[in-house]
Amino acid sequence: MDFEENAKEDGECLLPQKKFYRQRAHANPMSDHDIIYPRTPQEMEWSGYYDDTDMTGRRVEFVDVGCGYGGLLMKLSPMFPDQFMVGMEIRVKVADFVRDKIQALRTREPGQYKNVCCLRTNAMKYLPNYFEKGQLSKMFFLYPDPHFKKAKHKWRIITPALIAEYAYLLRPGGIIYTISDVEDLHLWMKKHLSEHPLFEELTSAEMETDPVVPLLFESTEEGQKVTRNPPYFGDLMFEFRC
Repeated sequence: MDFEENAKEDGECLLPQKKFYRQRAHANPMSDHDIIYPRTPQEMEWSGYYDDTDMTGRRVEFVDVGCGYGGLLMKLSPMFPDQFMVGMEIRVKVADFVRDKIQALRTREPGQYKNVCCLRTNAMKYLPNYFEKGQLSKMFFLYPDPHFKKAKHKWRIITPALIAEYAYLLRPGGIIYTISDVEDLHLWMKKHLSEHPLFEELTSAEMETDPVVPLLFESTEEGQKVTRNPPYFGDLMFEFRC
């Protein structure tokens, strides 16, 4: 979409509308999705995703896994202007929406949102293809697919095997953020993260001092639904310590 042309008479760039990008709530992560991905992190050319910003000596440090419509990313970008962040989304139309919104915001606010991008990819399969050991400082898993059926629990984004992968990618002191409005999934994530020897759950006091925590509820579409009609939900933060 050409956002230079998609403008109101007063010159303000229009933001994309979700109604034109609607898709199923979840996608099967085990299916073939015809995704192009780098063979190694060294082959990943990030600069083009960040408005051709010179990435020499700089690395992506925040990743929002299953970023949905990008609400969290749009809040994090101005809050952490010196940090590069990426949203990963497996659904085609949803990833297109996030990319179009980033481009529209860059057009509307020159010089802003150059530190955020979105990739259409399968994080369950290809995360280590994008990031080196100890590269990440924050990982977000907000309202992930609960995969209710027991036979599909292995598809959940928090499993012992995947947690070991996240430990490899996080730097010491790096943090995993999770939140869910499904009690079973919340308890599942808490159990498996707590059982990993390299992760330690942060206390309520530690969570209260983190400026990111309020965004877990306020920034995403799912979080706004929960706020309006609050069922059970839980948020967790685990720090990687080695």
